[in-house]
Amino acid sequence: MASEQVVSPKVRVESLGPRLLILRYWGPVWLYVGFIFFGSSISNPPEAIASVLKEFSDKVLHLCEYSLLGALSYRACRHAAGPWVARHAVIVAVAGCALYGLSDEVHQLFVPFRQGDPLDLLADAMGAMLGAWSWRWVEWRNRGAAESFLSA
Repeated sequence: MASEQVVSPKVRVESLGPRLLILRYWGPVWLYVGFIFFGSSISNPPEAIASVLKEFSDKVLHLCEYSLLGALSYRACRHAAGPWVARHAVIVAVAGCALYGLSDEVHQLFVPFRQGDPLDLLADAMGAMLGAWSWRWVEWRNRGAAESFLSA
């Protein structure tokens, strides 16, 4: 039994930090992506959603939906990814959201009574760009306010 290794009973706390950081920033992205996937899987939307679709163009809904995804993705790329991704967070977030929008439109081709629409993909990409740039602006503005507060 000399070949058996004894595992230390001490818990490595430093390995828990990055996992919590990843969960904190990427968790909302994955939850929201799951929400979008679930919504795209519904053949006949409930009456409440159908009435909203009659009120507004579905392109506006795509724009709003993906602006939130763009903001969440930018936040995750900026704070819980490598240094290269953090420097290019807007581009990476928008590209990732646009690719997910493409996969969502392809997914809808296989859902009864749904179809993929290239204009929906355009609205998705524009929404992602709006959300990512908006979150970047908010962070920039908050950082400027914090720096001026600390220097006073």
